[in-house]
Amino acid sequence: MASYNWPRRGSMAYYPRRRARKETPTIKGKGSEATAQSFLIYKVGMTQVMGKNVHKGSPSLGQEVVIPATIVECPALKVFGIRAYSKAEIGMEVLGETITENLDKELARRIPNYQKPSEKKDKKTTKKKTEPKQKTTIADLEKRIEDIEYFTLLVHTQPKKIGFKKKPDVSEITIGGKKDEQLAYAKEKIGKELEMDEVFKEGDFMDVKGVTKGKGFQGVIKRFGVKIQRPKAKTRRIVGSISPWNPSTVMFTVPRPGQMGYHNRTESNKKIIKISDDISNINPKAGYPNYGLVKNKYVIIAGSIPGPTKRCLAVRKGIRPAAKPKVQLESVEKVLIK
Repeated sequence: MASYNWPRRGSMAYYPRRRARKETPTIKGKGSEATAQSFLIYKVGMTQVMGKNVHKGSPSLGQEVVIPATIVECPALKVFGIRAYSKAEIGMEVLGETITENLDKELARRIPNYQKPSEKKDKKTTKKKTEPKQKTTIADLEKRIEDIEYFTLLVHTQPKKIGFKKKPDVSEITIGGKKDEQLAYAKEKIGKELEMDEVFKEGDFMDVKGVTKGKGFQGVIKRFGVKIQRPKAKTRRIVGSISPWNPSTVMFTVPRPGQMGYHNRTESNKKIIKISDDISNINPKAGYPNYGLVKNKYVIIAGSIPGPTKRCLAVRKGIRPAAKPKVQLESVEKVLIK
């Protein structure tokens, strides 16, 4: 007898399935410590790591196991500004921001004419503007600290240290603690570099946010996992019925072809296996496919993360309780590279 159980295909949790508005992710969320709460990394690729399993109750306790892992490169971030937020009628609004004077020249590739906004030429007269733009200073932010809710750091990456591009990715990083502690930390860091090991340490769980691989325009079989019709059907790779005659409308819940991939996704509780700057045992002879050689500080993460190689991803400290994995490595004894 035929089965009457026919569950819907695909998930309604990720709607609308459209392309992400921007490729560089921004992560929000504050902690109790007055330090940076997130970081920007570049995905290198996947590999396998070998180590001794110390998870109690596991059948492979005390044995050497091999688990899949992802390598990401994390050159130091450059803090080039402080931004202050205050309450608005709806949500928050930017109250003011201060920018350091010594900006990297590569930042002009991302933000044209940002270093000297007062010298922009008028299109009609082709003359330079004489009125200098008034800048917000740290002293101005300190005077209005009662109106400020929290501070963030304006940072940009330094992909020139990796070697595959020069244009940096710009983002905001939240700071934990109270606003007085946030301002003190921001004043200490502005104009300086922020390292990965200042935010995370080995064994931490973190959330990874990024834009997934783009698949383009796909049909319902690949996009939603709809079952293929039997061979006698007119067409096989379609939905059997998209709507009834009455009411004569197609519901938004019906699987339809369209954009697949290049979506913003966040994967929670990825464990950091190793943080190191020793690149002697991490690089294959020919480099990683579509990436090359790792040249800076790197992190080995257990499992997979979203996005293709060379994509900029954002990581933050895990905000949900993490379940204990079935395999826990005491240390990374060997990275299996070709």
